[in-house]
Amino acid sequence: MPGKIQNRITGRELAAARALVGLAQRDVAQGANISESTLKRLEARNTPVAFSNNFAAVKLVLKHHGVEFIDHGVRLMLAS
Repeated sequence: MPGKIQNRITGRELAAARALVGLAQRDVAQGANISESTLKRLEARNTPVAFSNNFAAVKLVLKHHGVEFIDHGVRLMLAS
């Protein structure tokens, strides 16, 4: 459903997650198959990001690199 809020993740939390794993915007954008400017717009939001294919792709790339999205933030997944 367009416009639906997913997990209340803000754009700044996406940026923090990316920084946590040391990825450049270029790398995440390429992995998510979106433009770097689209990622910059997503990360600039200080409010929850509405669900979209772009958001889902970015979240998947970050999860692949070990990011876990938790209530009110992000963290590195613990190795099991």
